[in-house]
Amino acid sequence: MFEKLLVANRGEIAVRVMAACEELGIETVAIYSDADRNSGHVDYADEAYNVGPAPASESYLDQETIVETAVDAGADAIHPGYGFLAENAEFAARIEETDGLTWVGPPSEAMESLGEKTNARQIMQEAEVPVVPGTVEPVDSAEEVRDIGTEYGYPVAIKAEGGGGGRGMQIVAGPDEVDDALETARREGEAYFDNPSVYVEKYLEAPKHIEVQILADHHDTVLHLGERDCSLQRRHQKVIEEAPSPMLDAELRERIGNAARRGVREAGYTNAGTVEFLVEDGEFYFMEVNTRIQVEHTVTEEVTGIDIVREQIRVAAGEPLPYTQEDIEFAGHSMEFRINAENPGQGFSPTPGKLVTYDPPGSIGVRIDDAIAQGKTIAGDYDSMVAKLIVTAADRQRCIERAKRALRHFDVDGVHTTIPFHRLMLTDEAFLAGEHTTKYLDESITEADLADAVERWAGDVELVSGDRSPTRDIAVEVDDRRYTVTIEEGLSVDGEGSDTGDGASAGGVEGALVAEMQGTVITVPVEPGETVEAGDVVCVLEAMKMENDILAQTSGTVSEVQVTEGQSVDMGDVLVVLE
Repeated sequence: MFEKLLVANRGEIAVRVMAACEELGIETVAIYSDADRNSGHVDYADEAYNVGPAPASESYLDQETIVETAVDAGADAIHPGYGFLAENAEFAARIEETDGLTWVGPPSEAMESLGEKTNARQIMQEAEVPVVPGTVEPVDSAEEVRDIGTEYGYPVAIKAEGGGGGRGMQIVAGPDEVDDALETARREGEAYFDNPSVYVEKYLEAPKHIEVQILADHHDTVLHLGERDCSLQRRHQKVIEEAPSPMLDAELRERIGNAARRGVREAGYTNAGTVEFLVEDGEFYFMEVNTRIQVEHTVTEEVTGIDIVREQIRVAAGEPLPYTQEDIEFAGHSMEFRINAENPGQGFSPTPGKLVTYDPPGSIGVRIDDAIAQGKTIAGDYDSMVAKLIVTAADRQRCIERAKRALRHFDVDGVHTTIPFHRLMLTDEAFLAGEHTTKYLDESITEADLADAVERWAGDVELVSGDRSPTRDIAVEVDDRRYTVTIEEGLSVDGEGSDTGDGASAGGVEGALVAEMQGTVITVPVEPGETVEAGDVVCVLEAMKMENDILAQTSGTVSEVQVTEGQSVDMGDVLVVLE
């Protein structure tokens, strides 16, 4: 077994990995950026090292520095968590090639082969796993797209080969739309994934999104741990996940689980992963493989009793899985609710700030995964997650009732959160019946519904900036290693407590709308000279696979657009200027 493991991530997933290490007797190493000096995952670890400034490209995505840090710290393994470099085959290969380091994840070759969507489809077909009808090779012309539309019927989806989470995907309703959609999908694929190749498949109108958790060791054992239903989505991004799916019968559940096992075995896959499917009219189709731990792995742990992260580490150390497929038993029902610092009543816009109140619920059947505490700040430099609330009960109905109770007692102030949205969904007839599809949330829940939910369940939230108290523990670094020093009241530290300002005068630019988080520009639907009204979307940013609308706060005319599609931005960067 490993002696010391570095977690190449931050926040609650870093703490989750460290907790598994602690139970295995493994020392832990945290990495952190300048923005995360006082973050929970840094406090939890046995050791912590600074790897760079706030921008992820200069810290959490800096492969060379992370590997050098692991070697210098004496770590013998690296766990990537999810996001950042977790699905980066190049990073995995770099670790595999470094003497004394082990990658806690699937082989880099398997990651690379399954990361290319057309290649993954070929692997699944060879394993006799159903795939959505379409191409298994990249398409080169609009005519090829029209041929698929003619053969299988419209709509079809043109998808970037390196895409995921709705990025680089264009829906084509008819042959006249093919040329423009093909060009857009290629451009987005190049911008987001450095790969302009695209493929085409039949677009399923109202599917369920079902994913299967798998575990595979180096001793020829490949297991599935049942399915999760991730159909409740906003703009292709999951918001509530549950296990098991309320819509699968025993026969379909067994078929999907066995298909996932065949597929990953064919790919030579080991460690943990998720095989994602679309299900419609009793049939299922392979969509993609996530070659990492998932945000929602928690619900599978709750219904199986298996610590998936612990097994990841054991598998990476060469140990066999202690189960057969027949040993896997499922009990109860579990749901995960992502509690983010966002305002559902304003397009789920992030609301970074200080948690003046943070009092999560407890009692029977409630699990909280977090890396935050009262008085800490959700800074907005990365994702907006506050915590994950996981609720488990004997059946789905009792799970829903328990979730209502837990959300009612989840007390947060200082920032808006997604709690009102979750409470709204637990009163929604389609969700309660389990009949929601991937399209339901975008098509059926209106902005007025969300605004009413915020007014009903959030009341008057007092937003509090993230300015730090003058009396606090701060980080001091010696040779990039973190130590904690207490600053007494009345003293100050240069560089601490700075404020990016509001959008009206950010960076000294009057009328500027700024990025409220680090992310990637998905689209800029306005141009200089265009008139906009208060509430209009002027830019869409993607962060941690979630889309975030940047809204005009007042009416005006666009005088400048300072970003382009595919561009990376940091918190406080000017996006659009209004006059």
